[in-house]
Amino acid sequence: MNIQNTIHEGLYMTRLEQKEKRRHDILNVALDLFIQKGYAATRTAEIAKAVGMSEGLFFHYFETKEKLYFSLIDIALSGMHNTFEIDASNSIAFFENAAKYIIENCSKDSLIAKLFVLMDYAENDASLSVEVRNKIKGQRELDKTVSIIEQGQKENSIKNGDPLSLALTFWTTIHGVVANIARNPDLPIANYEWIVDILRKH
Repeated sequence: MNIQNTIHEGLYMTRLEQKEKRRHDILNVALDLFIQKGYAATRTAEIAKAVGMSEGLFFHYFETKEKLYFSLIDIALSGMHNTFEIDASNSIAFFENAAKYIIENCSKDSLIAKLFVLMDYAENDASLSVEVRNKIKGQRELDKTVSIIEQGQKENSIKNGDPLSLALTFWTTIHGVVANIARNPDLPIANYEWIVDILRKH
């Protein structure tokens, strides 16, 4: 490879890196605005201005506001998928590991906490397309953990009670803790064991 090709390749990589950084900046700014104002009230011109680019340039990165929102949902769903890769053969251990994984990761990276908050909003946002809402509902952790609770009740490691109600209580608490991390990062963070005690049979 001659020096001219090397220079061109170096410039090309720099442009790619700059483009990826811009895309990352858009996602971060949009996430904050969507959480603060909601999807419907957030305008693409507002996102572009906050990033420091024209609205026209914004559309080179994301064709529509919904595609931008969908990108954030996909990132959040990927994190949820990682939660459900935790071994569920031992029911109470699943909830211990899930609570620890979520709270520790949200504590280390506020972006993850914000994505959790975004998912809570998105699931009930009537302004979103049916496609987006169906994708979110198809990945709901509530539905996926009812059978794990039923298994734990048979093993005598999880307290008696309606499995759906117990799952709802566990996940509502998790989401409340995560929302607090996202909005008030300087406040103390709940111990994940306290949350698991909601389910644990003593």
